Amino acid sequence: MSILDKHKKIETHATLLMVLAFLVVTIGGLVQIVPLFYLENTIEKVEGVRPYTPLELAGAQVYKNEGCYGCHSQMIRPMRDEVTRYGHYSLAAESVYDKPFQWGSKRTGPDLARVGGRYSDEWHVDHFTDAKQVVPESLMPPYGFLKNKVIDGKFIADSLKASRIVGIPYTDEMIENAQADFLAQANPDADSSGLEERYGEAAFGRAVNVRNFDGSPKITEMDALIAYMQVLGTMVDFSTFTPDPLR
Repeated sequence: MSILDKHKKIETHATLLMVLAFLVVTIGGLVQIVPLFYLENTIEKVEGVRPYTPLELAGAQVYKNEGCYGCHSQMIRPMRDEVTRYGHYSLAAESVYDKPFQWGSKRTGPDLARVGGRYSDEWHVDHFTDAKQVVPESLMPPYGFLKNKVIDGKFIADSLKASRIVGIPYTDEMIENAQADFLAQANPDADSSGLEERYGEAAFGRAVNVRNFDGSPKITEMDALIAYMQVLGTMVDFSTFTPDPLR
């Protein structure tokens, strides 16, 4: 029996073909993926990248809960049109503390990898309330109800604990002070020295955004979401960043 005859036997037997194809894909995937878990240089370490503050972490959860990832990616590709429109291409290190990461290619709306600091908090409030106010052609539904959803951070320490289980390096001190840091970031009149010490310039080289993000006297899900938006893409100083030449 020739090789072609043997190959024909596989191709005409659907179950056998499926099983063999599965084995090939599985072995190939393992060969490519498994070594990445043991290589220390898989993700280039970049100065300034830090875990999200408790308020930003809550905002990231609101982002996922509302399905924002369905229309927005957080991945700028290293191509001229991408970089010209959105900014420096995305680094793997910038998403090292995202569980799950928000890379992707689906863009009903623009990429958000560098949206931090691009617009004012007031712009974001108007945009979330009714996107057509600021972008007439926008298809985004209204999220004004987030401003009415008050959160107190009562269980934010549990979120940090859960994040630590999956590898995000929250310390015992960060977890112990999670609710205090949560409340301090959205209140410019509060003592935010502890928050700054744990997440700010002394620890990571960048100050933390501390202010009333949505203008409401209470802390809301919109506060948290805007805090998250305003930190995206701001942790790395690209004016001094030099890529690893071996990558």
